[in-house]
Amino acid sequence: MSAQPNRLPTGGRLDRDRLLHASVDGTPITGFPGDTVASAMLANGMLEVAPSIYRGRPRGIFAAGPEEPNALLQLDGPCAEPMLPATTVELYDGLVADTLSGVGRLDPSPDPTIHDECHQHVDVLVVGAGPAGLAAALAASSGGARVILADEAPEPGGALLDGVHADWLDWAGAAAAELARRPEVQVLARGCAFSVEHGGGSYVLVAQRRTEHLGLAAPSQLARQRLWRIRARQVVLATGAVERPVVFADNDRPGIMLAGALRRYLHRYAVLPGRRVVLLTTNDSAYPAAAELVEAGAEVVALVDTRAEPPADLAALVESAGVPLLAGAVVVGTEGPQRVSAVRLADGRLLACDLLAVSGGWSPQVQLFSQASGSLRWEKASAAFVPDGAVAGVLVAGSANGSAQLADCLAEGARAGGAAADAVGYPGAMPTLPAPDRRRSTPDHPVWLVPGRDGAPSSWHDHFVDLQRDSTVADVWRAVGAGLRSPEHVKRYTTAGTGADQGRTSGVPTLGVIAAALGLGSPGEVGTTTFRAPYLPVSFAVLAGRHRGELHDPVRTTPMHPWHAARGAEFEDVGQWKRPWCYPKDGEDSDAAVRRECRAARTGVAVLDASTLGKIDVIGPDAGEFLDRVYTNGMAGLPVGSARYGMMCRADGMVLDDGVAIRLGQGHYYLTTTTGNAAAVLDWLEEWSQLEWPELDVTLTSVTEQWATVAVVGPRSRLVMSRLAPQLDCSATAFGFMTVRETTLSTGVSARIARVSFSGELAYEINVASWYGLATWEAVLAAGAEHGITPYGTEAMHVLRAEKGFPIIGQDTDGTVTPRDLGMGRLLSTRKDFIGRRSLARPDSTRPDRGQLVGLLPEDPSVLLPEGAQLVGLGVPITPRRGPVPMLGHVTSSYRSAALRRTFALALLKGGRGRIGETVLAPLGDRVIPATVTEPVFYDPQGARRDG
Repeated sequence: MSAQPNRLPTGGRLDRDRLLHASVDGTPITGFPGDTVASAMLANGMLEVAPSIYRGRPRGIFAAGPEEPNALLQLDGPCAEPMLPATTVELYDGLVADTLSGVGRLDPSPDPTIHDECHQHVDVLVVGAGPAGLAAALAASSGGARVILADEAPEPGGALLDGVHADWLDWAGAAAAELARRPEVQVLARGCAFSVEHGGGSYVLVAQRRTEHLGLAAPSQLARQRLWRIRARQVVLATGAVERPVVFADNDRPGIMLAGALRRYLHRYAVLPGRRVVLLTTNDSAYPAAAELVEAGAEVVALVDTRAEPPADLAALVESAGVPLLAGAVVVGTEGPQRVSAVRLADGRLLACDLLAVSGGWSPQVQLFSQASGSLRWEKASAAFVPDGAVAGVLVAGSANGSAQLADCLAEGARAGGAAADAVGYPGAMPTLPAPDRRRSTPDHPVWLVPGRDGAPSSWHDHFVDLQRDSTVADVWRAVGAGLRSPEHVKRYTTAGTGADQGRTSGVPTLGVIAAALGLGSPGEVGTTTFRAPYLPVSFAVLAGRHRGELHDPVRTTPMHPWHAARGAEFEDVGQWKRPWCYPKDGEDSDAAVRRECRAARTGVAVLDASTLGKIDVIGPDAGEFLDRVYTNGMAGLPVGSARYGMMCRADGMVLDDGVAIRLGQGHYYLTTTTGNAAAVLDWLEEWSQLEWPELDVTLTSVTEQWATVAVVGPRSRLVMSRLAPQLDCSATAFGFMTVRETTLSTGVSARIARVSFSGELAYEINVASWYGLATWEAVLAAGAEHGITPYGTEAMHVLRAEKGFPIIGQDTDGTVTPRDLGMGRLLSTRKDFIGRRSLARPDSTRPDRGQLVGLLPEDPSVLLPEGAQLVGLGVPITPRRGPVPMLGHVTSSYRSAALRRTFALALLKGGRGRIGETVLAPLGDRVIPATVTEPVFYDPQGARRDG
């Protein structure tokens, strides 16, 4: 025990049978399972940490939880991580760490650990496993509700573990054991809820350190965490309160510590950080600490209470312990070469000590409540901001709600848990609770600003309001003197509250100093800053989880992918999908393969894997009305069993996406979208459904992965379909263009077949359940074998569609293109409203010199215009002496065509339709390519080939 001079011989919640060895700042330390790095440092006599970030002042361990502003660690080794509070990092054997001056460093090597995520839906989520949280979880789960109890500590109990009503510890242990027995309860120890999004239930993010007791864990397990994404119908916030300091001269010196932290080190870790202690308090909570320090063998030099009349029973408690009580007094400064060696009182007395424990009051942890859109009010008695009013589905209990008595915390927690269970249909029941003695609580006497030596602002450079950011009263005074009044503005001017601790200990004292500077009565007249997620810092690695490296951008493949790969397909990435680009045969390059595939589609029969198309089911009695508002053309009147090409615009009238809508029933539509836009279109539709038109009864479901799609294309496609679907009449009269039929294929698989074409040829799109996709693909190839059926990829698909002048949204458009610009003004309904209609009536949307889609034929039919090439008019100097070259537009698509036996291109050209027949130039480095402007349809302009 001599290696741990400040460790008490008994007590604490430690496993003393196993000694752990670690190193901090190059100094070896020892500890036990159950220690934090901070408690082990204090046990080994290490109080000081790295100096402050800006002024290089000595700093020491100040707190015992996540509110710690000074003792930040750079954890080295296989799980290197910066900016971790030493007060929350659990000690393990072999730990190596350095304390930081507010700035850490990222390890450039790959993180060897894996972080998981889990999605969970529950009836009730209880945040915080202190007395109120335990009571809430017991009440909420008594009727069978699904409950999660999340707490950032390794074990439940909260303040009870810090010696507050130690006689309740047995109750806390029994409560935890009972919760563990209940099948619908899940307890997330070491789980910090750091974000709440509220609306129609709550969406809560919890970061959980996934490890067994770290005394038994290998270092590689330390950083393994799980991100819980929890949707809860009801949330009970029992997040407790955090102690705050008092602002006086040199209040940042090592050896100054929060009184509540001192109690935690005593009771949880059996550590006595100092032997001669002065206590400074503005409230009742420091009195038990004085008696406990004496019992632990420390000399308590004095308890300094800023209140003139402390409670008589508490005064008797400390006096019976032999502790001098100095009422109506205040500490105005500290002395010492580095660590505190004495404190000076307002009356000039100097009290020698090696530790000053401060309690400036308690601030309820209202961050999560505020994130859930809760409002706050200033409560004078407790000198704190507390929740004001209710937020549907969110209840606050215990000291997070401003309750000072533990008996009240228990009762509040039980009531909140029961109310939450009742709200979700599982009536809760009041658990059996201990009944501790109640006593009168004397109001807090907040001290926001102990004057400087001469009472002038210039002397306040050593009065620190934020230890982590080195922010002082002088900084606040200067901000107010510059005319700033809002706490948000003062925060940014001084940086107070912007550190990793997010102003947990400094927030309210800073507001008190602002109030004093403005001549206001209390922080309540100033207001608070905005509480934003995360509640505690969370590493990017935890947020990324497994979505890194190869999994950062997931690879999506169709059911037919193994067939494509086995046949030597060259793939391209389209969104996250791997799509066959072409299928080169032996001796073929990719250009030759594409020409061969195009010829097959134009002269025989070819087959395309179109499974990657976005697919959305739109279901509900108002589905037709909804789509009428979304598409520029009408959909509500579409007959069942029919399809229609449609276009969507943004609110500014620019094209968003296009695709085919199929009506499968009176209230059932099936939409297709472009591959890369599938998620964006679904998000767009959901936004309008939920936010703009909630009165419409419609449900949207992505079914992209549920359906595999095979496109059979070409003059001989009807012959292939007749063999593949013998029960289906594929004649032009029975199965017309833009109609849909459901049938059973020769393989026995049910299929939905649409007569649609993206090539201009006779074509059928076969849709089957995705697990039959590969078998159906192979069946199509077998049915078309005697006709020389040819698989074709995305490049041939692009050539075929461009020959017909069919645009690709996102390639032939750039976010500034309207349907009229594409030559599709016929799709703009004049009989109904739709998204973007008003914008399309603006003069700017109808001016004749807008970029319009046209065709281009290079004068040299062998020259391929590069996509993206800029276009200028004849007679325009390519290299002017001054000013930019006036551009007419750019090439959007460019291909070699087997059908045309030449190259061709599509382009967006200013006033393009009025330039048909003109020549434009494409300057390309050392050469200029002339091209003739044409209509964008190059092949079969009458559409005669569409019906075979």
